[in-house]
Amino acid sequence: MLIVKVVDSKMVVQRGRDGGPQGRQMQIAECLVGDETGIIVFTARNDQVDVMKPGTTVELRNAKIDMFKGSMQLAVDKWGIVKAAESPAEFAVKEDNNLSLIEFEL
Repeated sequence: MLIVKVVDSKMVVQRGRDGGPQGRQMQIAECLVGDETGIIVFTARNDQVDVMKPGTTVELRNAKIDMFKGSMQLAVDKWGIVKAAESPAEFAVKEDNNLSLIEFEL
């Protein structure tokens, strides 16, 4: 389990029920999350978007790193859990160490 604070959240895709496959709604948000060691971009999908509000402390279970255009992004797939923490985290987020800004080459 990973405990992080949401620093920022930005909706990047939002499709309504009329145009999606099988009439489903789709939402994707890019959220900046972090702890006392640094920050990283978290890709929130559908129901996860509602939990990822700036200032919220969040529990991530079965989180994984996805590579997107040579950069790391944190994600939780359908086997993981994203939920608001029962109490706010006591740590200060280290915002000057953004792991998503590091580019990797194959």
